[in-house]
Amino acid sequence: MNKPSTKASGLALPALHRREVLALGAGGILAASGLGARAQGKAPPPPPAKPSGQVVVGLSQEPTAFNPLMPGIEVDETVWMQVFNTMWLAQPDGSLVPDLAVEVPSEANGGISEGGLAWKVKLREGITWHDGAPFTAEDVKYTLELINAPGFKARTRVGHSLVKDIKVTGPLEISWRMEKAYAPYLALLSNTFIVPKHLLEKAADPNTAPFNGAPVGTGPFKWGTRTPGDNIQLVANEKYHGKGPYLEKAVLKYVPDQTALYAQFRTGQVDLIIGTGIPANFYAEAVKLPGRKVVKIPSASLEVLMPNLEHPALSDKAVRKALYASINKQAIIDIVFYGLHIPTESFMPQESWAYDPNLPKQVYDPALAGKILDDAGWKRSGSGVRMKNGVPLEFAVSTTTGAALREQCQQLMQQDWQQIGIKMAINNMPAAVIWGEFYTRSKFQSLLVGTAFRTVIDPDPAHRFGSDAIPAKSGNGANQMQWQNAEADALMKAGQETFDTAKRKEIYQKLQVLVREELPILPIYQYAPVEGYKEGLIGYQPNINARQNTWNMGQWYWAK
Repeated sequence: MNKPSTKASGLALPALHRREVLALGAGGILAASGLGARAQGKAPPPPPAKPSGQVVVGLSQEPTAFNPLMPGIEVDETVWMQVFNTMWLAQPDGSLVPDLAVEVPSEANGGISEGGLAWKVKLREGITWHDGAPFTAEDVKYTLELINAPGFKARTRVGHSLVKDIKVTGPLEISWRMEKAYAPYLALLSNTFIVPKHLLEKAADPNTAPFNGAPVGTGPFKWGTRTPGDNIQLVANEKYHGKGPYLEKAVLKYVPDQTALYAQFRTGQVDLIIGTGIPANFYAEAVKLPGRKVVKIPSASLEVLMPNLEHPALSDKAVRKALYASINKQAIIDIVFYGLHIPTESFMPQESWAYDPNLPKQVYDPALAGKILDDAGWKRSGSGVRMKNGVPLEFAVSTTTGAALREQCQQLMQQDWQQIGIKMAINNMPAAVIWGEFYTRSKFQSLLVGTAFRTVIDPDPAHRFGSDAIPAKSGNGANQMQWQNAEADALMKAGQETFDTAKRKEIYQKLQVLVREELPILPIYQYAPVEGYKEGLIGYQPNINARQNTWNMGQWYWAK
């Protein structure tokens, strides 16, 4: 959600022009991504027979949570995905492929039955933990039970809280029942990393177990060393059950300033920049760097204006409609973000099978916005700020201090809204403050924020939009807007209860129409971040269905 500053560094900001970026076009992006050679039929060289070489991955945030069942931020998954495995894994095309499991359960293969209430999974033979202990169904049972254990600080219990009657029916077979049918659980399990029972059950308190600082998994890399504030080193697991690992070592290098991180990529101190990526204002320069591949990647995250619907002015749908009509989205994308991001009308990423491409397109029209407010009874006062029933049309927009490009967006919005009688204040604060209770307990008036609205890779947004998902009202979820809508609740419930993709698509498209009409969020753009890597690195592949593009790092290697 928070974006590190791009201000502080000895590296000067390049003078870029929008036409330079747009002139790159699809061909430039294709060439930059390294996909061009593949399209011309050049096969990559084969991987090494045994792990060799190392990769230095540049991150702008520091991974600090290493038990994958406990609360963490997205960058922590760069570690989790290397050290641990899930039962199945999401691919770039959205399909799920087996990992610790032999196959992904479905109604067709009998793994899911009784209308989604009964589940059974068969696990792969011959897998061992990094300490040599065998992986069994007991580990999966322990993991699912630990998530729901009273007192355990679980990262999320969404979906997992429905699981009951877990039974180990063989060394590599497990079954459970669900309290109700919940289709998104397949997606949730693709992001649920299995932990070792034999190590964690020995801990007096799993919240403070030694394991949490030196994790042991089944993944392609083993925990090596950590230098807080600088780097984490992972080493090859030569007994890994899948393809690879082909690298001997992976170094996760932490450089908090995005401009400084880009400078290290330019000079070759880091081999890749992932996550927050290359700042937009360096994109046109980065694609011309010799010996580097730069790729515009898909992302499921959106930049939105998130209103607090308990605010006396923002609770009025007419106000939200007027605000939306007077956001110059194209100027924000073209001028502030160098034409990189993709305008959107939906909370759903455009790559999703449930995305509705036919939603009404926002048009920048301040005159229309003014008419909407006039018709709704918001009249201009002597100060120029509109009023209705004694309530002034004024509010604050908050975001992370030091997010220079977002600050420019705030200034553009402030100027446009002032012209139509809306007073907007800018109230930014440090990341540690803004994303604490100010955000989670809905203490803000409105936010400029980047976030996603699906359940891992599933289109279900109930934890973001459900009336029972408002933390400020004792709900379990992340509906910080405090949106309550009975029609939306009914649609989301129906979407969770069927496993029929065609029916679910129809349901979620109706929900997108409703959200576009009610505007509990004002969507601005879908992220198209830029990542870069050194030429000669084979295997890097962006995946919109993974939170970090180190999802397949076990299969990376250097061309000889």
